[in-house]
Amino acid sequence: MQIVNVKDTGLINVERMLKKPAFDQVELNPKIREANKKLFGRDMTAAEIVDMIVNEVRAEGDKAVIKYTKLIDRTEFTAEEFVVTEEEYEAAYKAADPEIVESLKRAAANVRQYHQEQKPNSWMTYRGQGSLLGQSVIPLDRVGIYVPGGTAAYPSSVIMNAVPAAVAGVGEIIMMVPPKDGKINPYVLVAAKEAGVSKIFKIGGAQAIAAMAFGTETIPRVDKITGPGNIFVTLAKKAVYGHCDIDMLAGPSEILIVADETADPAYTAADMLSQAEHDMLASSIVITDSKTLAERVATEAEKQLQQLPRQEIARASLDKNGLIIVAEDIMQAIELANVSAPEHMEILTKEPFQLLPYVRHAGAVFLGAYSPEPLGDYFAGPNHVLPTGGTARYYSVLNVETFMKRTSLISYTQPELSRVSDDIIRLAEAEGLQAHANAIRIRKIEK
Repeated sequence: MQIVNVKDTGLINVERMLKKPAFDQVELNPKIREANKKLFGRDMTAAEIVDMIVNEVRAEGDKAVIKYTKLIDRTEFTAEEFVVTEEEYEAAYKAADPEIVESLKRAAANVRQYHQEQKPNSWMTYRGQGSLLGQSVIPLDRVGIYVPGGTAAYPSSVIMNAVPAAVAGVGEIIMMVPPKDGKINPYVLVAAKEAGVSKIFKIGGAQAIAAMAFGTETIPRVDKITGPGNIFVTLAKKAVYGHCDIDMLAGPSEILIVADETADPAYTAADMLSQAEHDMLASSIVITDSKTLAERVATEAEKQLQQLPRQEIARASLDKNGLIIVAEDIMQAIELANVSAPEHMEILTKEPFQLLPYVRHAGAVFLGAYSPEPLGDYFAGPNHVLPTGGTARYYSVLNVETFMKRTSLISYTQPELSRVSDDIIRLAEAEGLQAHANAIRIRKIEK
């Protein structure tokens, strides 16, 4: 992990280190590429594989989904067997540790309460002289949630995607999860039941995204797809956008910690590693005005790394994307943090709330030593589906409005329309749209 001093390296060079592409296609490593070559009969990029799968699912529906589930996930299902049954839900509750189930329920309750407060309202206002203007906020009819599965299980992702959709009033929430040995992790099923998911399909990868976007004989077409996934899932979401909406194109996880000399180096290192263990491509950055803290964090990170079961992944992440920057002062640290626009930003300073007004670009901000990033991942209430790759400059955290749309409402009386008609007619004719002008003129009350 590299320690960089702004004075020595130069501000422009440090800013370049922090700027990331919004979405950069990750090249497949040689092992995965060779495995795909055996699967598909020829060497293909991730984008080529995704385009092939998406187009085939669009054309052939269930047949293509069955084909690719068998080929990629080594699971052979009929279309009817894709759907999780009530018996599978019951088995999941029996297999699950009751204490973990209770923790999931409490987490879901916190997320539900937080998102209830986000819910926007429809409104209509009388503007005087015969005009009513307003807005109708309407939940989407059906949404699809993608939850990673296979070698890992993420019940927290189920809660973070499904609960806001349920709070928004979405009519039907369907969920796609890749199976492992034909089954889904029991905690994922429990979380889905607690969060209000309508139906779960044991399907993963690009074929799951395409099935939700276009619909098949068994799988209903959705209005929007949310949820994280690997490069194939992300590219599939990019490919189907326009046929339905998506939440965002998610990249590797990120944390950026702004810390002063009062920060605990053990806490700071632990929080860096909480992201580094996600993925070799994950990014963990500390920006501090204290050279002493920078050195102590680097030492502490190496010490804690030795104890991690996912040490190999975390080490690769820190070697490639770990960075400790020594800024000239704490305000420069905040400015550099804004340049990065991280997914997660922690402020570990003596007075973190004094710096908050200067934070402009971050998916979520964690204030103080006892508000570590995993608190937001699992339990506090705010959503953990956040913009990555610097897209916090213009994307928002997943929220209730993600699952709603707004419709404008307009109502004028004839006298009020006549009062403003000359302005509308002039504007329409200035654009050469005579029929627009006529639609107003024909209703006008002649003076």
